[in-house]
Parts: sequence; C-alpha cells; structure tokens
Amino acid sequence: MPTLTLPGPGRSLQRYTTQPPRLLPQGGPPFNRLALTAAHIVADPLSDRPAIDWDATIDYRLYLWSLGLGIAEATDMAQRGAGLDWLGTLDLIRRSLAAAPPGAALFCAASTDHLPSTATIAQVVGAYEAQCDSIEKLGGRIILLASRALAANARSADDYKRAYGRILSQTRSPVLLHWPGALFDPALANYWGHASLDDALATCLDIITDNAAKIDGIAFALLDPAREVALRRHLPRGVRLYTGDELHFPELIAGDDDSYSHAMLGILDVIAPAAAAALACLQRDDVETFRQILEPTLPVARHLLRPPACLFGTGVVLMAYLNAHQSHFTMLSGQHSARSLPYLAELFRLADSAGLLRDPDDATARMARVLAVGGVT
Repeated sequence: MPTLTLPGPGRSLQRYTTQPPRLLPQGGPPFNRLALTAAHIVADPLSDRPAIDWDATIDYRLYLWSLGLGIAEATDMAQRGAGLDWLGTLDLIRRSLAAAPPGAALFCAASTDHLPSTATIAQVVGAYEAQCDSIEKLGGRIILLASRALAANARSADDYKRAYGRILSQTRSPVLLHWPGALFDPALANYWGHASLDDALATCLDIITDNAAKIDGIAFALLDPAREVALRRHLPRGVRLYTGDELHFPELIAGDDDSYSHAMLGILDVIAPAAAAALACLQRDDVETFRQILEPTLPVARHLLRPPACLFGTGVVLMAYLNAHQSHFTMLSGQHSARSLPYLAELFRLADSAGLLRDPDDATARMARVLAVGGVT
C-alpha cells in the first residue's frame, strides 16, 4: 500500500501507510429513508475572480443522485454567503434543477442573505418571499433556511410565528424548515425567540402544527439527540424529521420502534458511497450492517466539526479532491487555506481508517501534492 509523510503532533513528521480499499455491500435505491446531501460547489481555479466550475459542480450532483441520495442545494456547504451571493445562488439552483434526473430528490435553499442584519421584520419577510418566489418559478422545492436578520430583529416568539405563517401561506409546495444550532452559527443561538431550548422547541412545534399542510419536514441540527427524538415523536402526521446531527446520525437514522429520522447532512457529501450502501442495508432491515458501515465515519465527522465549525466545508472539498471528484483543492473564498496542514493530515488518516478513500494510491499522490504546497515533501 502507498506511503507518505504526514505532519504529526508537536510539529513532527511521520510516515503513514494507507489501508486497502474498503469493500462495501452491494445495493442501491429505493431506500426507506430520504437522505439529502448538502452538496458543495467546485470552484474554477483558472478564473481571475471567484467563479464556479459548472461542469464539475453539476457532474458531482449527478454522481450523488446516481447513488440514490438527494440534494439540499445552495446551503452553506455550497459556500452560501462565503463566496456565493444570491444571484450566484439562483444560478446554481437553476442549473441543478435543469440537470436533475426524473424523480431525483432536490430541495433548494431560500434565505434572507441579501439583507443587512439591521433589516426590519417586514423586510425579512419580503426577502424570504422574493427568494421563495424565484425558486418556485424555476420549479424548485424550498428549504427555508434560518435567518440571521430575523434572529437579530425578532423580539418574541410571536414575531417568528407571524413571519413564518405569512411566508408559508404563500409557498406552492410543502417546504423543508431548517434549524441549525449555535455551533454552526452563533447568530442563531436564540432562534424561535427563546434562550431556552425547550421553549424554542415548543414554539417551533407550534409553527409546524399550525402550518402542517405547507411543511414537508424540518432539518434539525442542534446536535442534541434527545431533543431531536422528542421533536420527531410530536410532529404532525406526514411531517418528516431530517437529522442534521453530524455526530449522532447513524443512531438517529436507524431510529427506534416508534420513529426514525431522515437526513439532511453535510457529511453525506464526504461519505456518499458508504451512506448509500448503509441505506440499502437498512432497506433490507439489516440494521447491524448499517451501523457497521456508518459508525467508522463518525470520527471523520467529529474532525470536520472542529471549531470553528463554519470551516466544515474545507475538509469536504479536500475529500472531494482526494477522491478525484475535482482536479484541485480550491474554494471560492480561499477557504481551502483556512485549515492547518496538521488538520488536513489528520483528516486523511481518519478517512483512510474509515475506508473513505476510493483509490488509496491516487489519494496518496493527491495528498502529497497538498502537503508539498506547505513545504512537506
């Protein structure tokens, strides 16, 4: 097996030998869980300004769809707000919708990211309405991302209820709500108008119950399995819980005798083949193999979430490069340089241990090129 020199603890350099490729069970869709991948975009490294390599970006989405996974388009994993503005976002959505095969799962994120945080609640609602209308005119289904501007200006739970009620009353198809935790975005720490998570949970459930016919589900990303299970057990009939918990997703997707979670996860971008194989096992009621496939990926997810968690995408793009889904390790905003070489080296080790390098020889050569930029040869 191939060997390379990796940075180690205390500024050391260590030789590392990769493992043989992991053999995954055969199987494919349909699955009995809907798994949406918060897919990344591929930057164009030859452009003299931030630009997207559209061919590589759409090819990667076609690859994810071919595995039976769905796409949560234009989320922060696509550098939304970190290199991708609203006009670029709408172009990405348009292209993804045009490329989607018949029956492919695709939700498209609407937000208020073109507003300043000082916007009024009326302006926040108007911004949501404008983005939702633009997406639905293209034929897209909506993920309603949590709004920093709403969090900054709402003064009570009633402000959230009125804002969401107005927006949902106008959408044409059931939407997917999104509730990220403070780890992902500290500006959303008191979302739904409460510092108490239990009170916030109650308000969120009230909004879902009052608008159940307009809601497909909620993506819950508070990294709190007990509260996630409590919420999904109280959801109205027909409303799904999509786990966004990058640290506990195998147990939450497997579920229990009463309920289970679907998924909207950034980690699925990294572990797509393993996730598809695991979901095929779950479809056959082989929960043990499902867990055996996914549990080795949890150290990778924990590493990607190392603070600051907003840099999660840097590791995602490195993995896409290592697995030859793109020809370079570059991001729109220059975020590829935001993580240290020791961080990237540890991700390589963890990915190898989890069997996530589909061609260890090629991945080793690619990792060597990344390290050489930093002077490690």
